Amino acid sequence: MADPATNQLVDWHKQNKNTNKVTTAAGCPLAVKDAVLTVGERGPLLLQDAHFLDEMSHFDRERIPERVVHAKGAGAFGYFEVTHDISKYCAAKVFSKIGKKTRIAVRYSTVGGESGSADTVRDPRGFAVKFYTEDGIWDLVGNNTPIFFIRDPVLFPHFIHTQKRNPQTHLKDANMFWDFITLRPETTHQVMFMFSDRGIPNGFTHMNGYGSHTFKMINAEGKSVYCKFHYKTDHGIECIDPVDAAQLASTDPDYGIRDLFNAIAKKKRISYTMSIQVMTPEQAASCKFNPFDLTKVWPHGDYPLITVGTLFINENPVNYFADVEQLAFNPANMVPGIEPSPDKMLLGRLFAYGDTHRHRLGANYLQLPVNSLPAELSDKVCHYQRDGPQAYSNQGSGPNYHPNSFGGPEDDPRAKSLIPPYSLSGIVDRYDTGFKDQDNFSQPRIFYRNVLDADHRERLVANIAGHLKDAVDFIQERAIKNFTQVDEEFGSKLKTALQANRKQQANL
Repeated sequence: MADPATNQLVDWHKQNKNTNKVTTAAGCPLAVKDAVLTVGERGPLLLQDAHFLDEMSHFDRERIPERVVHAKGAGAFGYFEVTHDISKYCAAKVFSKIGKKTRIAVRYSTVGGESGSADTVRDPRGFAVKFYTEDGIWDLVGNNTPIFFIRDPVLFPHFIHTQKRNPQTHLKDANMFWDFITLRPETTHQVMFMFSDRGIPNGFTHMNGYGSHTFKMINAEGKSVYCKFHYKTDHGIECIDPVDAAQLASTDPDYGIRDLFNAIAKKKRISYTMSIQVMTPEQAASCKFNPFDLTKVWPHGDYPLITVGTLFINENPVNYFADVEQLAFNPANMVPGIEPSPDKMLLGRLFAYGDTHRHRLGANYLQLPVNSLPAELSDKVCHYQRDGPQAYSNQGSGPNYHPNSFGGPEDDPRAKSLIPPYSLSGIVDRYDTGFKDQDNFSQPRIFYRNVLDADHRERLVANIAGHLKDAVDFIQERAIKNFTQVDEEFGSKLKTALQANRKQQANL
């Protein structure tokens, strides 16, 4: 028996006894759908064939630009349910009471590959959650790792270029990748995560998700704490062996998308437990590392996980383009009670994500159904933006300027009370955080020595060597030097593995 993904059209036919008559996109009936208008049976077609012109002009425009990053992905819907009270930390209505449910959309993705790339490549996985709350859209946009490669957003375009294709050969290039990685040692922590077993998760349901960044939570009294968000799979971490992953890449490159669709269609439970870590401003000021550094984790022994609720994923998209390709997440979409921290990468993303959506989907991308509040909450959307392409909801006949004397929307006192003032001071300059006074290796050292067992360390070395072997010698030497600063044994084993690869290649 075919699985639900394979059987989708058959199932649709059983549920939809279609008796509709075909029309144009404007709703005009069509007498003959499958023929152009011609002069005689073999004659030339006519320019007046409005149906053909509409069909072809729409087809020519069917593809929007794919995402620059996270192009390949799967999406689904569900709900978030609060199971524990965190009101002493946060006044956001989404957390207002135990048992409260909020509709969510989730998109999982790879990072560096194109839309047609394989789901089983070694790469971080995007894990983005959209909460449709009564206080507006809240987008929690993260990955399946609690850290990232860099801590300064100006480096992001350059890092992504190294994950893409060589501008002349149009091929993935190990020299590009490892040159950047070894020149920026702050990447070491995330690189080790990526080349560990967790670099190839078994689909999307057997991996964790993280907000990754440091955020700020504000309670009803206006007191704030810094926090990190975690959503850990309730089904256990599972990873794919690299050999099996390579085979799947050729036989079923859409393995992750297929697995998720079928799990939901078969009504399997898919859930993640959401927790937070909390750090007070006083703790942040005295923290031995920069708590706003995206290349660092907060040790759970010092900042334990506090359970918040559960994410349930139980609904497949009805139409992939409308529900997933047009699904747009923006970290700047925060609700009262949740604010950004001084995390530089987060602050850089507050601009970048909205800007790319306006380019890819249009100025009114927030009016697309999947990006807007459900009907029962849509009356809360009141602003002064007007016009632009695809302005479906254009705020009716109300005034389009502020201040005005005719009853347009005004300031919300509750929102203002949840954005308390704070002071800032310092010398304005460009601070390169790659080297000076930065600890790039102590947390990777803990990961290598205390988190990974002996067999996992061997696999980590083998995975890195298998990729690094294609880089030129001087870049290999720089990588060995960096990993040796993590652990001398680590560097030594990597050097030995690379030498073995060279001998093997020389004998071919």
